[in-house]
Amino acid sequence: MANKAATEVRNGHELAPLNSRQEGRPGVTIVLQGRGSIISRGSRNSGGLEPESDRAAWSGKMQFFLSIIGYSVGLGNIWRFPYLCQQNGGGAFLIPFFIMLILEGIPLFLIELGIGQKMRLGSLGVWNTIHPWLGGIGISSCVVTFFVALYYNVIITWCFYYLFNSFQYPLPWSECPKINGTDIAECAKSSETAYFWYRTTLDAAPSIDDPGAPRWWIVICLLLSWLIVFFIVMKGIQSSGKVVYFTSMFPYVVLTIFFVRGITLKGASAGLAHMYTPKVEKLLDPTVWLDAATQVFYSFGLAFGSLIAFGSYNQPKNNCVRDVILVSICNAVTAIYASVVIFAILGFKAMSNVDKCIDNNKLKMVAQNLLANHSSEEMYEKAFDLISNEDKVLYGIETCSLEQQLDEAAEGTGLAFIVFTQAIVELPGAPFWAVIFFMMLLSLGLGSQIGILEGMLCTIFDIEIFKRIKKQYVTGVVCIICFFVGLIFTTGAGEYWLKMFDSFAGTIGLVVVALMEMISVVYIYGHERFTQDIYEMTGHRPGLFWQITWRFLAPLIMSVILVSSIVFMAINNPTYQAWIADKGEVVEMQYPSWVMTIAVVMICAGILPIPIVFLLRRYQCLKMDINIHEGSIRRIDTTVSTKEMITDVDLNDSDDSDDRLRNFNDDDRDDSDDDDPRVKMNRLGKAFRMEVMDDY
Repeated sequence: MANKAATEVRNGHELAPLNSRQEGRPGVTIVLQGRGSIISRGSRNSGGLEPESDRAAWSGKMQFFLSIIGYSVGLGNIWRFPYLCQQNGGGAFLIPFFIMLILEGIPLFLIELGIGQKMRLGSLGVWNTIHPWLGGIGISSCVVTFFVALYYNVIITWCFYYLFNSFQYPLPWSECPKINGTDIAECAKSSETAYFWYRTTLDAAPSIDDPGAPRWWIVICLLLSWLIVFFIVMKGIQSSGKVVYFTSMFPYVVLTIFFVRGITLKGASAGLAHMYTPKVEKLLDPTVWLDAATQVFYSFGLAFGSLIAFGSYNQPKNNCVRDVILVSICNAVTAIYASVVIFAILGFKAMSNVDKCIDNNKLKMVAQNLLANHSSEEMYEKAFDLISNEDKVLYGIETCSLEQQLDEAAEGTGLAFIVFTQAIVELPGAPFWAVIFFMMLLSLGLGSQIGILEGMLCTIFDIEIFKRIKKQYVTGVVCIICFFVGLIFTTGAGEYWLKMFDSFAGTIGLVVVALMEMISVVYIYGHERFTQDIYEMTGHRPGLFWQITWRFLAPLIMSVILVSSIVFMAINNPTYQAWIADKGEVVEMQYPSWVMTIAVVMICAGILPIPIVFLLRRYQCLKMDINIHEGSIRRIDTTVSTKEMITDVDLNDSDDSDDRLRNFNDDDRDDSDDDDPRVKMNRLGKAFRMEVMDDY
């Protein structure tokens, strides 16, 4: 039978392409046609059975795996997970971590990766396809991703600055600068590494209200960061897919080098014992479980749209379930492995500080004739115990405690740029260790930033108007906008602003998006349909575990995270750590009201697109191209996963298809208006149009 030509779609968008022709079977495409739209479906593929001719694809399985590893394994595995282990029961924290990994992280991971692979679309296209009312999820994801991309690249900027300063001997943060042979007071009151971080690098302002002008050296590094990111992502995975071979593998090489060196250092065993000694009583604290759930959520990079984008570049028959399990195991093992490395080095640093403390005490005790020169450790301890507390204070003799040194926890920038840099100074050949350490942080940061931007750009390219523009141009404009907005982080209050963005822009918004994604796939698209999709792609049907976690446990966990985050923000006044030069230390300050207003605006900007798009499309406020109220109901029954049912109908009863289409249109007709030609034309513009292409 001759093929029937598809009718040209005028100013419309495909929301429900269902089935490409394959193996001689007729293909069916349902087109929503009308008077124009804002967002285009942008795909001619029928649910992922064949790759689109114009859609990018991974060059191989290894490229996909390394890209997703580079994205999901990021800085949080290095400077967040070890801190959480230390604060939440040591080795006992691994119990809630793995439970949340299984019940929350893996199910959400599979939903994003699987739905992207099935529909071969970005975040915006996926949610528009499931239901037009859900298009706001993709927009919210893009907005939140934009905010996170702004400050994430600033961390890369700081890594560049430290990397450039690592090619010196001695390292510039190994000693305090001097004036007339005397240490600068600000440095003497704090430490060499803290001074280099707050004064030399950031030139920190006393408060967020007094930021000062952008620091030119940070501006240059920020420009360099965005230039490098642009050249990596400007052609999508064709360019970024090659870089991931380095950004994904190099951190493991560095971690292994530090591991081999770290476990041989004095104090390494003490650091590891301090971290992983289980404190089982901590498991009774609900905040420990909340921290575990939150860490799992953010460590996977869920709700950014990046996993959906990565999945959309896969082959239709790729085993996404196996990928999810492998990446999840790799993520968890990397976090534990990095923790071992970090605390082996921190144990060495703590032991070095204790040795310095004891040497200083010996000098002071010898000066006061309380101890003889060249006394043994045993003699020192006896003499120390005989000195009264009043005399210790009088003579400046300190208590040198290894446990106290190990208890001085740090996370985030404090761990990377203050605590760990101090440990590096103590290592022989310190510049070498500094160079590879900051190159590792750069690789981790760039790998995650590539994924973040890929998710945002893939969403942007789901919008019809941007499809006509070369990707390099759109990517360049996005990077330029991000650079100029990011100048706020180059002022003296840059770290304070980064803390605010991290606390508000990328928290509640991401959790809301993830929860809506879960509800949309499980309860609107349908968990049975998604199960069938997974079966068609992998040949394995998800069992009882997946059904329980998708339908009940994962949404419940996400709801608990969302509610607890809101309650925590409402109860606790948000604060930041401001550097006070006169004291040589950080002081906790409350955010001013105008900053909190900006924070609330960012949260709303990341959430409001969901209800706004729903209301606009539900009530046709923008004169969309179809009657959503009626069309959406039909849309639910004509999703990608129902293509086989429709194909079977066409095979068995293709002769009646035209009659059915006529009857379908007749059912919607109001008999009282049959004679009005304007009403007829209006209905014609809004009706579903079904084109059956037979190929025998």
